Amino acid sequence: MVDRSKRSRLMQQFIFVGPTSLFFFVIVLIPFFLGLYYSFTSWNGISQHTSWAGLRNYLHIFTKDPSFLNSFWFTAKFTLFGLVLTNLLGFTLAYVLTRKLFTRNVLRTVFFVPHVIGGLLLGFIWQFIFVRGFASLGAATGWSFFNLPWLGTESTAFWAVVIVFVWQNAGYLMVIYISAINNVPKGLLEASKVDGAGRLQSLMNVTIPLVMPAVTVCLFLSISWSFKVFDLNLALTKGGPFKATESVALNIYNEAYTISRFGMGSAKAIIFFIIVAVISMLQVRATKKREVEL
Repeated sequence: MVDRSKRSRLMQQFIFVGPTSLFFFVIVLIPFFLGLYYSFTSWNGISQHTSWAGLRNYLHIFTKDPSFLNSFWFTAKFTLFGLVLTNLLGFTLAYVLTRKLFTRNVLRTVFFVPHVIGGLLLGFIWQFIFVRGFASLGAATGWSFFNLPWLGTESTAFWAVVIVFVWQNAGYLMVIYISAINNVPKGLLEASKVDGAGRLQSLMNVTIPLVMPAVTVCLFLSISWSFKVFDLNLALTKGGPFKATESVALNIYNEAYTISRFGMGSAKAIIFFIIVAVISMLQVRATKKREVEL
């Protein structure tokens, strides 16, 4: 009976966990270790033979490749602004749409829909808006804001990518924040009102500490999205003007598939993976400490 029960448990684990583990191994682990291997070679991605390069790729990236460092600086700035603005807008929308508004369900859907649209399609749509739509609005209203060369200069193109990124992802974070705010015990909010706390005090001292688990998740997601931005960047600016808005992901793509230096691109990807993993772990650890248990 013991052996039969043990075999039954093993069979259940194999049926439910086996396929997932197999797909994870084939789709994630094998490509990762292949990329790690190719990062030490000078393979062009096409030839059947690879030549061992050792650490030359990594040394070249840090000493003779300013394009990667520039793209990382752009990505770091973009991540900072995208992280802050996306979470602020997402939380603000969630806080407003948990009030007793007649159209709150419709508004939740409207704000969530942009996240469903693919990044490539979204980039082409907003490219038309920035070039044609804003020009028409500027001519009609005379406002200089709409007449700016949104995709033509380094500073305006940077903010154009940030605006579209925030517009796309704030609705998704809004849904997470709505769920967290709805789970805040009403009794605590009523007690804070009885004690004389205003709406802002209740928000800062009751609501926000209790939704910190959601903040941890939303910060993790927004860091991951902004660091890995690729399709939106490709469709909207293609890294221009003059590679001023080239993200690290786009730089890696161009290195591996446009210039056909797959080994160099793999080395950049490994460096990028390590940096993003470290930042994500530090963020999760920092926000976990601020979570409050009921």
